[in-house]
Amino acid sequence: MEFKTVDHSLKLAGSPHQVYELLMDSEQHSAFTGGEAVISREVGGDFTIMGGGLGGKNLELIEDEKIVQSWRAGDWPEGHFSTVTFLLDEEDGGTRLSFIQAGVPADKYDSINEGWSTYYWVPMSKALEK
Repeated sequence: MEFKTVDHSLKLAGSPHQVYELLMDSEQHSAFTGGEAVISREVGGDFTIMGGGLGGKNLELIEDEKIVQSWRAGDWPEGHFSTVTFLLDEEDGGTRLSFIQAGVPADKYDSINEGWSTYYWVPMSKALEK
């Protein structure tokens, strides 16, 4: 099976702490995505998002700076996980979010690449502008 990497970089209006909380706080994550999220805040802890359609495990957490997680969707090959990295850097009063998702099944790449913008970056931007 062939795999691809999603790579995005964007500037968000909120502080690194605000962005970190949107990604790691179950209630805030559920609110901005519109799908139920249950997220452990511990390394080694599990998470499910989008009502259980996606899930994985926290691999590395540095509060307000870095999140590394294993991710998989229910329709991926059995036992296959991608690795997602969110890097948060303060930039001009906001946050530079550098994002990489390695190990995406090639046949899912286009929808996943677009999905990050549609289901994460746009609603996150709106949530941070409030």
